[in-house]
Amino acid sequence: MIVCAGNNETFPFATPIGVGLVESAMNLTRMALFNKPEFLIFIGSAGSYGKYEIFDVVESSIGANIENSFLTGGSYTPIDNVIEAYHHEKTDVSRETNCIVNSSNYITTDENLSKFYRKHHIELENMEFFSVLKIAQEFEIPVLGIFVVTNFCNSNAHDTFIKNHTKAKEILTAYLLEKYKELKS
Repeated sequence: MIVCAGNNETFPFATPIGVGLVESAMNLTRMALFNKPEFLIFIGSAGSYGKYEIFDVVESSIGANIENSFLTGGSYTPIDNVIEAYHHEKTDVSRETNCIVNSSNYITTDENLSKFYRKHHIELENMEFFSVLKIAQEFEIPVLGIFVVTNFCNSNAHDTFIKNHTKAKEILTAYLLEKYKELKS
């Protein structure tokens, strides 16, 4: 099953699960309880902390839930804030190419914070991926995230996202079609 966030980030072949950590967790839990998928692919846009360029397509199976204040010493958490996908042979992503995707209900606009994330090998930001991984882990559903970079995490993040979003969705759709063809052959 292919899922996506929703609102303006929808695809005709993907089921929307909601925007942000809470909506996506609630709706994906409901799906897992009533119609548990055998395999889950989450697709969506992502902001780059600097390693990846606009329109790069990146696959990942590791997510984090780190708030900006944690990086600057302004907060702490008693929970495990980095998790890896429930593994299955179809979800194995090479360790060399697997990056950590951070999720928060807030978009990073302070470019200086990107250095902190990169220091901990966190390369992308997507609002839903951590909750998708957490729910998939709970229900033992193999899962993979596929992202297209729409913006850098800086003061222009929102404007750049808006400017690039339509083309990014086209690139992601083409990538998935090619991946599907490869799997079929």
